[in-house]
Amino acid sequence: MDSKSELMRLSATEARKRIGEGSLTASALAEAYLDRIAQREGEIGAWQFLDRNLVMLQARDRDRRKPVGAMHGVPVAMKDIIDTEDMPTEYGSPIYKGHMSSRDAICVAMLRAAGAIILGKTVTTEFATFSPGKTRHPHRWTHTPGGSSSGTAAAVADWHVPAGFGTQTAGSILRPAAYCGVIGYKPTFARFNYDGIKLTAPSLDTLGFMTNYFEDLHLISGVLTGLGRPTSSKVAGRTPRIGVCRTTWWNRGSVEMHQVFNQTVDKLARADAPVSVIDLPPFFDDMADAQETIMTYENAICLRHEYENHRTRLTPKLRELIEHGRSRSVSQLQNAKLIVRKCRAYIEALFINVDVLITPTAPGVAPAGIYATGDPIFERMWTCLGNPCVGWRTGSGGNGLPIGVQAVGAQGADDALIDYSAWMASHTREPNP
Repeated sequence: MDSKSELMRLSATEARKRIGEGSLTASALAEAYLDRIAQREGEIGAWQFLDRNLVMLQARDRDRRKPVGAMHGVPVAMKDIIDTEDMPTEYGSPIYKGHMSSRDAICVAMLRAAGAIILGKTVTTEFATFSPGKTRHPHRWTHTPGGSSSGTAAAVADWHVPAGFGTQTAGSILRPAAYCGVIGYKPTFARFNYDGIKLTAPSLDTLGFMTNYFEDLHLISGVLTGLGRPTSSKVAGRTPRIGVCRTTWWNRGSVEMHQVFNQTVDKLARADAPVSVIDLPPFFDDMADAQETIMTYENAICLRHEYENHRTRLTPKLRELIEHGRSRSVSQLQNAKLIVRKCRAYIEALFINVDVLITPTAPGVAPAGIYATGDPIFERMWTCLGNPCVGWRTGSGGNGLPIGVQAVGAQGADDALIDYSAWMASHTREPNP
């Protein structure tokens, strides 16, 4: 393995450590990633904006400064719905071609303050909804990488960057992370600041990120929660009490997904984790529809300007979604929120007897074709409830593409969830090749 290949596979945590010790420069690290992107971007199409000169300008600036911040010199990718003052933010739409924001989103500002380098903007679906961009699966170019955080998942999985940001409204972080075989983290709703992010469903939209290493989850979370340093919990290294929650949509999954999921549960049981089966009551059957009602209702409000002034520049799929939302009534929205509140109270009560729930992430491997992003059915509920989720690869389908699981924690218990997930992954994970 040559030195650049080694550098591009460093965790963000290890890279920051080496920069602090003086055995690595931010410039050398950035060059390793830029060279990887130059080799692979033509086939994968993960990046919406990338300027080598701008990247190296940031890297040289970090090299001139004393390493103080928790992410000094570490590159990160930003989904192209997150504002950056020095790069265009186009929201996956020709309506905003070349659009420049006057300032950074709060999350970008916090990352820069911690010394991170903003490598570039990754491809998003149209306004982070369902119409895909140019990105292909990094391990099989004829398949979707998922969405809406398509470019981020592909870039992290193909070792273009140690960590990348996305957002999730239905399943836009966990599903592409599962399809591409990387670690996805969707925090408790509103854990991070959303100012400067193009929201399309404010009751649901959640900022999160992807990486290849569990240790980076605490590092980056510490920056975005304002602590400026890695966080952890009191449960690190402890064996969790695990609730196996297949959900009411289990039969929507493939045979391969069922096999991988059950094998994962078996491995955890053999590792002496207390495992119990959680069967949700029938009123949870309405949760996916409730999420869809809230999402489309709010889509229609948030994208009203684009719909009324640039309708012909929206894809037919997005126009249909907005029109569907415009047809929703206030009473339908209120009924959906009543269902969510009832289910949220039930789920939170479960965490009296279990520490973490384990549940499917996607129906199976990434589907063939690049004109759709896959089915978010296994994330809709958790996004709507606002619980934190961490997903990782635990197996493969017959075609070799990844299949994973996700762990769900109690609201606000993100640091404990990360530590419990790291323990479970140590017994079940198949790393990204």
